[in-house]
Order: sequence, then structure tokens, then C-alpha cells
Amino acid sequence: MSPAADPLCGAWRNEDGSVSVRVDPCGGKLCGTVTSASATAMADARDGGTEHLIGTPLLEGYRRDGRNHWSGTVFVPDLGHRFSSHIVMLDHNHARIAGCLISHFLCQSQLWQRQP
Repeated sequence: MSPAADPLCGAWRNEDGSVSVRVDPCGGKLCGTVTSASATAMADARDGGTEHLIGTPLLEGYRRDGRNHWSGTVFVPDLGHRFSSHIVMLDHNHARIAGCLISHFLCQSQLWQRQP
């Protein structure tokens, strides 16, 4: 499947609605960029060293590596660090994204919802 036809492409928001991300093909893989953020999310990002949250690449180099499963790197702006990550698409409108300290261990995850 080409990245352009990938079911993960599109607009998503995190579980508390504070950040929206657009996932698109980039260099044969998938990447996601922040398209909107709440004032609180922007302040938290500034505290972590990310001055301008909107436009920040959040998801980088994701590749499909299983049915409804992608692996790549996630940038966590409020921590100012990148982490190994995986995304599991639960259904067409819901995905669970996890950032992990070591491969698939010591992970924190969020449920994201597709935006119309």
C-alpha cells in the first residue's frame, strides 16, 4: 500500500482535544505535524523547550510493520524529547499511539480520534 493510501493519513486529535495533528506521507513513510493546539498545550510545549508548537513535526518516520500497526518516532513537546513509538489503529476513527523508553517497553499511550 502506498503511503498516500494509508488509512492512518488524515487529521487526528489527542484524547483531551488539546492537540490536533495531520498525518501525511513523507519520504515513503508517514509523518504528523501539529495543526492546532490549546493554550495549555502551547504553554507546556514552551516549558519543554518547543517555542512554536503549531507546525512542529510530532510523528516522524512511521512505517507499517503489521496489520493496523506502525512504528516510528514521536516527539513529546512538553518533555522536549523523541521516543520510540508505535501506533495501533483500533478502527477507522480511533488509534492508540504509544511512546516508549525502550522499544515496546516502558510505554505511555494515548487514544487519538480521527477528525472530520
